[in-house]
Amino acid sequence: MATTSQVPVEVYLRSEYEPAAEYVDGEILERPMGELDHADWQNAISTWFRNHAQQWNIRVFPELRVQVRPENYRIPDVTVLDRSLPIEQTITRPPLAVFEVLSPEDTVKRLKQKLAEYAKMGIPQIWVVDPDNGSFERYEAGRLNPATRFEQGTIQFDVAGIATLLQASGD
Repeated sequence: MATTSQVPVEVYLRSEYEPAAEYVDGEILERPMGELDHADWQNAISTWFRNHAQQWNIRVFPELRVQVRPENYRIPDVTVLDRSLPIEQTITRPPLAVFEVLSPEDTVKRLKQKLAEYAKMGIPQIWVVDPDNGSFERYEAGRLNPATRFEQGTIQFDVAGIATLLQASGD
């Protein structure tokens, strides 16, 4: 992934990037272009949560800008928000959950930096999905751990349900 030279945050916030780009420490970071399996997983996760949105009182968005630090903006593959919070164009309050779907271009160093920023912001559920094998890992206490169950307040389910949804779509 290429980076550009230092750019003021105001320029980043007024600009549109295709694909969506993140802003970290004054640099605009291009995100990997999605591949079919990445897009399938992103869609399945979004659909799973949207199917339960009213029951769980949530909103779900793919690729939504989240301000993780005063001048750092990340774009999770899927963001789950508490519906009772005010609507924001750029998220400044910790989401209930974020999901990152791995891409071939992702590096461990860059991924861990992003996950640590999510944790520091106070996001309680931070998940990484590997589309190659369908595994889910949860980021907790600075580590990625294999996980099979999502539990956040009244939202509780086995993450295998998301994989089942993906398989049912025929992809």
